[in-house]
Amino acid sequence: MTTKYDLNPDRLLPPDPVERDIARDLYAAVKDLPIISPHGHVPVEWFHDKDYHFSDPTSLFITPDHYVTRVMHSQGVALKDLGVNQKDFTPEQARNAFLIWGKNWGAYAGTPMRYWFEDSLQNVFDIHEKFGPDTAGHIYDELKDLLKQPEFTTRELVKKFNIGFISTTDDTLDDLHLHDETNADPDFPARLAPAFRPDVYLEPLTAGWAEMVGKLGDVAGVDTSTYDGFTEALRRRRLYFKEHGAVLSDHSHADVRTDRLSDAEVNKLYAEALAGTISADDATRLRRHFFSDQVRMAQEDGLVMTVHPHVHRSYDPSNLAEYGKDTGGDVPAKAEFTVDLKPLLNKYGNNPDFHFVAFTMDETVYARELAPLAGFYPSLYIGAPWWFIDAPEPILRYYAEVVPNAGFTKLSGFIDDTRALCSIPARHDTNRRLTARYVAGLVADHRLTLEEGRQIVVDSVVAQPTKVFKL
Repeated sequence: MTTKYDLNPDRLLPPDPVERDIARDLYAAVKDLPIISPHGHVPVEWFHDKDYHFSDPTSLFITPDHYVTRVMHSQGVALKDLGVNQKDFTPEQARNAFLIWGKNWGAYAGTPMRYWFEDSLQNVFDIHEKFGPDTAGHIYDELKDLLKQPEFTTRELVKKFNIGFISTTDDTLDDLHLHDETNADPDFPARLAPAFRPDVYLEPLTAGWAEMVGKLGDVAGVDTSTYDGFTEALRRRRLYFKEHGAVLSDHSHADVRTDRLSDAEVNKLYAEALAGTISADDATRLRRHFFSDQVRMAQEDGLVMTVHPHVHRSYDPSNLAEYGKDTGGDVPAKAEFTVDLKPLLNKYGNNPDFHFVAFTMDETVYARELAPLAGFYPSLYIGAPWWFIDAPEPILRYYAEVVPNAGFTKLSGFIDDTRALCSIPARHDTNRRLTARYVAGLVADHRLTLEEGRQIVVDSVVAQPTKVFKL
């Protein structure tokens, strides 16, 4: 007989009984509020098809989630055995991948991935059996049967999760017809938005860059053989995305510098980039100039800018060659914001209509750089803990580091940053519990009243992301 396993209703709330009672009250005020997800990576195709079902639990929980796959890779599991970048992954292989996950479940102890999956099992699928090597096969079979049912289409899951707004990440050249058709369907339960991400066009050393720039010109209706044409093409694409519901442009480069080049130099380097003769150093200089253009365009079109810099992308070249990008082979880098952002902030930082949201995985910059800067410049907001630091401990440290200098009103609100659909409610619930935990401490210290604490946690879920992302 299987022993029933129930998650503790007070999980992540303070261990101190006085603070826990306060946190329960605060959490109750937000636990059922709609989810606002302004930065995510789930594909629009999942929402467009009215009857989209995941074929199996592995394609739902394992293969698209590099948070999950990288841990098993660290245990010696080949990513191909988890379905990563495998075009012909059989049902037998999918089930075996889930068994491999069960065998390696011990490696997830103390990680947020374990927390998210256990939350999904119970709160999405009502499965109260503890996952592990002895139960993985049985849970897989139960999940697979459930995924065939009408109540587990992706659209029904969006309803179940109470998602009010969700953004995808899209190719700069996408015509966005799937977004338009989905939003035009009265049966789709949320507001769906694309996100403009021009990274590859701003990085001249990207493989096939000249050909991509040519296609950009074709789609935008502009001759991109010149720098002025290239800039106009990106300006038009930004406006096209905004017209089709986008609220933000998303950027991830090695730094956030915006050094400008002279007209003569930018035209010279642009020509070299098209010819494939540009040096690595000059490509970086050109990319910084291109990024500066994006900041300038944001003053005109009003798109929010989110930046996710300072990452060693595809750190393992062999993994990149075999499996491609975004498969868990990235590593955080040291961040620098104070020096790098000075020209940008001193030119645009006092424009309250310009919203620049800075994310980091380098916790050392929260108190030293981002909080003091956001506590002064109206345009700058501090992004929520992201990627490697969206776990309970870093989230609590984030609040402790940034709130004293910047306050709650300069925070971005939570983002889930996920390619795994069922982790969205678990991740947002995690953050709501931890926000209640942090604010409960302020109430217990008599620095806030209980009523003020309730308003802060509610605002963190609704008002703050609505304001920051101009929803």
